[in-house]
Amino acid sequence: MTASIEARRKQDLRQLDLTSSLSPDRYKRELKKLQASLIKAALKMYRKKASVVLIFEGKDAAGKGGAIRRMTSPMPPVLYRVIPVAAPEPFEKKRHYLWRFWRQMPPPGRLAIFDRSWYGRVLVERVEGFASAVEWSRAYEEINSMELSLHRSGTHIAKFWLQIDQKEQASRFEARANSPLKQWKFTEEDVRNREKWPEYEQAVQDMLDRTDTNYAPWHLIEANDKRFARIKVLRTVLSLLESL
Repeated sequence: MTASIEARRKQDLRQLDLTSSLSPDRYKRELKKLQASLIKAALKMYRKKASVVLIFEGKDAAGKGGAIRRMTSPMPPVLYRVIPVAAPEPFEKKRHYLWRFWRQMPPPGRLAIFDRSWYGRVLVERVEGFASAVEWSRAYEEINSMELSLHRSGTHIAKFWLQIDQKEQASRFEARANSPLKQWKFTEEDVRNREKWPEYEQAVQDMLDRTDTNYAPWHLIEANDKRFARIKVLRTVLSLLESL
């Protein structure tokens, strides 16, 4: 198995049409159809003993968790594992930052879904100053090398960036703050991150430019409309699983 470490054609965040949307009726029809197909495709993955890694990144409140839940809800739980990624624990900080992710890679026939990932190194750690310029600058090559190693060992990788604009994010933050069931999702960190929107946009674009490879491609998801985003994610995952 051979693969090039060269990046693919440049994808530009600014070119995304964030007005893309889907009606509720069409969403329900397509969701039901896609979920039924995902069950068959996941079982095919299991029978072929294929390993798949899916990475979900995006702005705060972009809808990563909702898309993941719509994808996994029809699948037998034995076939997948969702790994929510938070700040590293003290014992993890003493090791290479990729160590804690290597330990989570899926065995043959299984799907590992990362809700945030090692890309925190070149996103939040870069913008918030948790990693030095030397550390996050060399991380692109380190990440490409790790993903290439996974690919060469037979693991299939797809990465999703869910993009929303500032107005939509503010609306979702307000909904969280006003909902007793969702207030726990809204933190001071969310507010602080909004103040650095341009810095995060630049970090995301640099990440795409440096790590969008043919063996571990980024899929950009227009996520201002949650229904549109979920269907686009499910279609992409289904296409990957059916190609195994």
